[in-house]
Amino acid sequence: MEKRKYEQLSLRERIEIYRLHADGKSLRSIAGVLERSASTVSRELRRNSKASKQWTGGYDPQRAQQLTSRRHARGRAHKLERQPELREKVLQHLAAGWSPEQIAGRMARSSGSGRISHESIYRYIYWRSWSFNETLHRWLPRRKYRRGRRLPNGGWSTASILERVSIHDRPAVVETRTRSGDWEADLMSFRKPGQFLLVAQERRSRRALLVRQKTRTAQSVADNLSAMVEAMPAPVCQSMTFDNGAEFSKHYLLSRRFGIHTWFCDTHSPWQKGGIENAIGRLRRLLPRSTDLDTLPAHRLTLCLERYNNTPRKCLAFKTPNEVFLEHSVALQT
Repeated sequence: MEKRKYEQLSLRERIEIYRLHADGKSLRSIAGVLERSASTVSRELRRNSKASKQWTGGYDPQRAQQLTSRRHARGRAHKLERQPELREKVLQHLAAGWSPEQIAGRMARSSGSGRISHESIYRYIYWRSWSFNETLHRWLPRRKYRRGRRLPNGGWSTASILERVSIHDRPAVVETRTRSGDWEADLMSFRKPGQFLLVAQERRSRRALLVRQKTRTAQSVADNLSAMVEAMPAPVCQSMTFDNGAEFSKHYLLSRRFGIHTWFCDTHSPWQKGGIENAIGRLRRLLPRSTDLDTLPAHRLTLCLERYNNTPRKCLAFKTPNEVFLEHSVALQT
């Protein structure tokens, strides 16, 4: 009998578990494909499918990977957890406005064993903020709740985006804007925490769609994008281009449900989806960053969108986005 593997499940294996389980395969069938024991598959589904305050339940491979990483992080005691005196000193400096680099640099100049690297301080802060809902990140210079992973060349990691296809593989016809049904999407954020608008724009007509985002989670964004697509005839939405934000990491749900092609820009290259960037810039004239969406009447948001879509554009020979969109969408359906 072939020897089973007992090392930790990989993200690719978790994706296979998700796909096969969704297809109705038995635990033994899934285990056979992965060359794992059925108990491993059973434990994986049982442990990472539980509902929580932020999760309605069900198995998701990306979420399972994140949960496993968090469990491992909790299991390894951080240096600042093991050394209370050092922790107190670091926290005092943070509260006084020092950055982790300043704290680590100052300690390196001092005599004694109380030394720590700035990376270790960052890891501790984000671990406590993410795993225990603490607010240590507010003492950081940028006050970011989570830290993005960086590659050696300084770019943001895109490895966590499943089934990601580069914009360089996008057909040339999309770039020319001569075909209808190609969209770009992005989030428009506001000063008040937790306030976002999901904005999508059709490349050819420049017609925009807006929807309020209650959260920035990938599932919420995917649900709202699905609602947008579902409200349109199939030929009117053929592809969609995104940046590499984690909120678009469940783009594959659009592909699987509607057959839409999805493309991703290079990191730090917003100009590759210049249409949506321009759209958000124009919408900012009507909805500045200081806007409080909680107090903005729903009809005001609708009026802003109508004003945008009914304003003539030079690039459209002074037709409006609505006029061009209607003209070509009718042609697609006839």
